[in-house]
Amino acid sequence: MDMNQYLEVFIEESKEHLQACNEQLLELEKNPENISIVNEIFRSAHTLKGMSATMGYEDLAKLTHQMENVLDAIRNHKIKFNPEILDVVFLAVDDLEAMVQSIAGGGDGKRDVADVVEKLLLIEKGESISSATKSEVAAAVAEPVEKVKSFYDEFELTVLQQSKEQGFETFEITISLREDCLLKAARVFMVFEILEKIGEVIKANPPVEQLEEEQFDNEFTVTIVSKETKDDIQKKVMKVSEIEKVEVNTFTFEAIRQSDLEVAEQITAIEPISQTIENNENSEAPKQEEKKSASSSSSKQANSKTIRVNIERLDILMNLFEELVIDRGRLEQISRDLNNQELHETVERMTRISGDLQNIILNMRMVPVETVFNRFPRMVRQLARDLDKKINLEIVGAETELDRTVIDEIGDPLVHLIRNALDHGVETPEVRKANGKNEEGTVILKAYHSGNHVFIEIEDDGAGINRDKVLAKAIKNGIVTQQQAATMSDKQVYELILASGFSTAEKISDVSGRGVGLDVVKSTIESLGGTVSIDSTLGKGSIFSIQLPLTLSIISVMLTEIQREKFAIPLSSIIETAIVKKSEVLNAHNQRVIDFRGKVVPLLFLKEIFEVPVFNEEDEFYSVVIVRKGDKMAALVVDSFIGQQEVVLKSLGNYLTNVFAISGATILGDGQVALIVDCNSLIK
Repeated sequence: MDMNQYLEVFIEESKEHLQACNEQLLELEKNPENISIVNEIFRSAHTLKGMSATMGYEDLAKLTHQMENVLDAIRNHKIKFNPEILDVVFLAVDDLEAMVQSIAGGGDGKRDVADVVEKLLLIEKGESISSATKSEVAAAVAEPVEKVKSFYDEFELTVLQQSKEQGFETFEITISLREDCLLKAARVFMVFEILEKIGEVIKANPPVEQLEEEQFDNEFTVTIVSKETKDDIQKKVMKVSEIEKVEVNTFTFEAIRQSDLEVAEQITAIEPISQTIENNENSEAPKQEEKKSASSSSSKQANSKTIRVNIERLDILMNLFEELVIDRGRLEQISRDLNNQELHETVERMTRISGDLQNIILNMRMVPVETVFNRFPRMVRQLARDLDKKINLEIVGAETELDRTVIDEIGDPLVHLIRNALDHGVETPEVRKANGKNEEGTVILKAYHSGNHVFIEIEDDGAGINRDKVLAKAIKNGIVTQQQAATMSDKQVYELILASGFSTAEKISDVSGRGVGLDVVKSTIESLGGTVSIDSTLGKGSIFSIQLPLTLSIISVMLTEIQREKFAIPLSSIIETAIVKKSEVLNAHNQRVIDFRGKVVPLLFLKEIFEVPVFNEEDEFYSVVIVRKGDKMAALVVDSFIGQQEVVLKSLGNYLTNVFAISGATILGDGQVALIVDCNSLIK
């Protein structure tokens, strides 16, 4: 069988399961006694193991299997969960993520995981994984309980109790088939035939239906009651060919009941899912299922009909639609020129339909920022431990959606900002306590929509930014002069920390201090058409706010004309347009400026910046577009306004990289090319 056709699904689902493991492990750290969380992690690991073995990634399957053994020991109370165990399981998840990344990049998924496997084996045996004393090891290991691999309902427990009273023993038999076993279902049938001769089969795990259809790995468990001895059962089952190992465990009824009942409540909430899915169209479904919240929420997830689509197909669809937008503009132009009523009505209808189509396509490309935010709780946990700080990360608005192209780019900037908040922002517990604060610092990661933009904020309740310290460092590094520093507002001072090579850290650490990071944040966000602003109160904390466009491909612009050339200015940067008399233009510091609502705004003549040839004389008025970047403003002088329009942003290609103040181009309805002005570069 060609497995390559399933590779993409395997990679996507593996990433989902590993993300689920990460999230649930963090939950488990907060609630170490909650066995239902361990069950969730175990299920994700078990599914991943089965998928990996099916796809032929043995290293991945073996490591997951070892991790699964540890989780199984925890949920069966053989091992007591502690932070050291969590660290090792996290290391295993890291290795699994690296292996999946290797497979996604076309690799073989192999990795040296001997060290992690050894630690997992020691944990499973209840031995020390560090220089712990014997007493610490003893504390980590609870009273041994027989390993129970199946879970029983009340009826099955009653049968087992009655069998014991009649002199029968209960055995749990785990049969492992060889890796090269071809007819697994046939071997299962032969095993059951032997077991039915020597006793009564009570339960199979997985169920018999799945065993018959070979929907299991190479291992299955059968519970029987019999008067045969353990050794006799083992010898008889081993006679079946292609069986690698038979493990027979004898349990008392009390041991089975104790192990089972502690997790039965959580497991039975999950088991009815398949029944609910099968019956979801049946109006007479049992009302008991509706009472189970876990089952009903799971059935809702199962009912949501989704399909995985390769992102490249969505990109192609988007490109085709962009061509349609260009042709739509051309048709609108022709309709206006011909002034034909029927053509005008048809074009109007086409415009409405294509507008709806545009919304659907853009929504298809929208991805929740949750996909980026999910990686941060784990990162914050590790960094807090490295820095000896207590930090609580709160995530708000993770369901907020952004275009996939933007999502791909914002991960690294957010990593830098969060590391900065943890290292420079939040103080150590001792300092916080001395300042009358809670020992545990709080970092809030928030996302929300506002108009045509998405805002992402990183807020901390730490020490804030020391204005004087930042200014002194900026003057020392030659970023600003003494004269400039005297006139700067607080926000302008705070934004100095975004300058390249700037750092106020007194010593360089593994986390920060080299002045690399925040300048990357600024350049990346601005390349996406966004802005970064900083607000801070000394002793109270700081807020870093990132403003991003919803999408990068189709944007609303104000079309302007300079002589015979057309330029498009993004509406997201425009405050308003105005007509200014030449006599109102002033000179300040060798710069032409205007008074705009009480503020001095510099005039930028686009024909000079872009060296547009002059063919006619200017009149006595200037047409200006007031644009903004953060707190800074500028007035762009053009010859005339054409109007607002939605245009497709096209890159200038590899031959025209680094063109000053031009972010791309678009094709207008009449076939002309208009350059799109990058207001951020002009104001900078």
